[in-house]
Amino acid sequence: MSRRLEPVTERSGGGRDALPDGAVGGVDAPAGSTEAARQRLALAQTALLSALVAGTPAPEGFDGARLRVQSRALTAKRASVVAKVAPELPEILGADYRAAFLGYAGHRPMGGGYRQDALDFAAYLLAQGRPEDAEARRELTRWWRDRAGPRPPSASPVSRLADAVRRALHRG
Repeated sequence: MSRRLEPVTERSGGGRDALPDGAVGGVDAPAGSTEAARQRLALAQTALLSALVAGTPAPEGFDGARLRVQSRALTAKRASVVAKVAPELPEILGADYRAAFLGYAGHRPMGGGYRQDALDFAAYLLAQGRPEDAEARRELTRWWRDRAGPRPPSASPVSRLADAVRRALHRG
């Protein structure tokens, strides 16, 4: 069964989906007030958004299968945008990029923009000892270190060479 989520108005009285007074966010509001309706709507919207982007169960009254399809589509779109923001990631991970990203993002909502999502994805893989290929893991580690610092790497070849020399000297 699928139905549209509509706000509860003062005249509607809430119906079977209405929550008891004060049940939303710990704020006590009269049952028929506009504030109570807004609180119920906010809670319902949060539950729906969570089901779409964080893998939580579908809210009551929504078709779980349809929400899962939409959730996968949103996650695939997110993977595509991250690949455009950080094209090195699909290059480093190769054919495993999309599956690895979908596994990462399935229960993790994006929380700081696509650049941060790319960094979080790389950190997630590295924390799991992935990718399996040692050279790819080294490349991913290098990529993450270059971008997780206080400033992004310079586009100038001379600056990049100087940074590489500094890193090599620092290790030695």
